[in-house]
Amino acid sequence: MTGRSPLPPPPPPAEIRTWPDRDALLRDRAVVLGELVRMFIGPGRLALLWTWAGVAALGWSLVGSAFLMFEDAYDSLGVVPGVICLAIGAAVMVPAAVLVAVGVSRDLRIHRLLVEWGGLDRDPEGDMALRRPRASLLWLLTSFALCATGLFACLAVPANARAGVETYGLVAWQMGLGFLAWLTGLTGLVKAFAHRRWVLRVLAGVEPEPLIRVGG
Repeated sequence: MTGRSPLPPPPPPAEIRTWPDRDALLRDRAVVLGELVRMFIGPGRLALLWTWAGVAALGWSLVGSAFLMFEDAYDSLGVVPGVICLAIGAAVMVPAAVLVAVGVSRDLRIHRLLVEWGGLDRDPEGDMALRRPRASLLWLLTSFALCATGLFACLAVPANARAGVETYGLVAWQMGLGFLAWLTGLTGLVKAFAHRRWVLRVLAGVEPEPLIRVGG
């Protein structure tokens, strides 16, 4: 989820702003917000998230293959292929996980900038293009499907495992893939809801209803 484009700076404090009029402020605001929205919820970001998740899944598959090799090994020499496979899997999975974590940190900074730049002013007509309902729906549906699939795998695999048929290594491999799918889908869901909440609170000025209401 990392990106090559540098992030724009935050808006200057009110006491040192140099926009000659409101129209100039709205023009700069629209340019910056358009770029930030593209960085945050553009289709390319979704493809990048899934790419790094796929690389991590490939690394975990190699690690799972190493577990199966360890279980089938009869002597110390038979463990060698498993060790090699484990090392290769870790070399693939760890950088992918680190890049996903870096991307999540970058997304937090992007969202903070969206709130700061969006709070400068309101432009209902000009902000229509920033709502990106189709992109937000794409993130929501695909992430929900992936999250549900991963959660089902994490719960169904150990529940349906049969002694003497599925080994511990096989169950761990399948559960690990399910966990990666669930984590990737959860990340996408959080971004979809964060964008929707930003649209309602910052662009529209509407306080969304909480999912769970706690009252005295």
